[in-house]
Amino acid sequence: MTKPLFDPIINRFGTHCAKWDKMEDIYGVPAKDGIAMWVADMDFRPPAVVQAALEKMAEHGVYGYFGDESDYLAAISWWMKHRHGWEIDPAWVFTTHGLVNGTGLCVDAFTEPGDGVVLMTPVYHAFHRVIKAAGREVVECPLALENGKYMMDFDAWDAQMSGKERMLILCSPHNPGGRVWTRAELEAVAAFCRKHDLVLVSDEIHHDLVMPGHTHTPMALIDGIEDRLVMMSATTKTFNIAGTHSGNVIIADAKLRETFAARMAALGISPNSFGLEMATAAYSPEGAAWVDELVAYLDGNRRIFDAAIAEIPGLTSMPLEATYLAWVDFTDTGMSREEFTARVEKTARIAPNHGPTFGTGGENYLRFNLATPCSIVEDACTRLKEAFSDLQ
Repeated sequence: MTKPLFDPIINRFGTHCAKWDKMEDIYGVPAKDGIAMWVADMDFRPPAVVQAALEKMAEHGVYGYFGDESDYLAAISWWMKHRHGWEIDPAWVFTTHGLVNGTGLCVDAFTEPGDGVVLMTPVYHAFHRVIKAAGREVVECPLALENGKYMMDFDAWDAQMSGKERMLILCSPHNPGGRVWTRAELEAVAAFCRKHDLVLVSDEIHHDLVMPGHTHTPMALIDGIEDRLVMMSATTKTFNIAGTHSGNVIIADAKLRETFAARMAALGISPNSFGLEMATAAYSPEGAAWVDELVAYLDGNRRIFDAAIAEIPGLTSMPLEATYLAWVDFTDTGMSREEFTARVEKTARIAPNHGPTFGTGGENYLRFNLATPCSIVEDACTRLKEAFSDLQ
């Protein structure tokens, strides 16, 4: 591991950076010495191969309409085959303005106003927002907490279904809990969708950020789900290029693909050239080597953070199998949500995501972004231990 690659602290203030420039306004955490651990992007530069692609564009200096996506589609196909064992046809790929946009397009294309969309909560907060904004109903199916990690509870969920549900959005790997779903669990999801006639949208944006000892299985490799499956992936989370607002919706089934293509055409959606060039560069052997170093570094940060949380009575960090997002339970402190949140934000001067925004089950949690230099993680750990020192 080339640790110095991710050790430098990059000042992101004054760069129109949501994570750092909006921290004080939203959380009241002072910019002068606060730590932003909320928005899920990384405080690292992307691999040099991505920077080089941008520099080449800038050197050319003409930014017209993009043509010929063959290299871009070939890069996506190469990445999915060599990193995930999933062979795709380039004709299956649609490029959206990120995966929140992709989620919205799926909801628009495959459901009608008033339909139910199933979420396994707690789960990524943007899903709720998009579903509600589209005039659909969020159907929360709470995950069960067993031995400190989330498990699927299909018996309970079967009893919840009313028949108005038309879609299930799966977060795989799971955000915020960091679970890597097993093949058996994914097979059970497929069976649940068949049983209740649901389109399955599998958001796999974190599929490259899997901790050592765990293996992600693409939903597309599960038998018997292809005719109702929509896959979503992106370079943005993996390579820290979320500002390109570029994501892929990949649909093998011809009927689903035709329906989605019609909505894309009706809304006039096409990708920007910067996102395509950066994704093409990222999905490469050079990009793969960088990701391997990144995951090793994130695993180190995870270990440091979890060890510190374990020293604070009443706090529990859910075992992180994937992502760089620590999900910390404050239930056993006996404190109200307002009190433990104030200790984190006012005393420790850390801005995390608030658990309730992730839906049912998130009430006593905060989510911490660990994709930052190790020294910042260590500083955050020291601050948290000091903020809860009376419990120790």
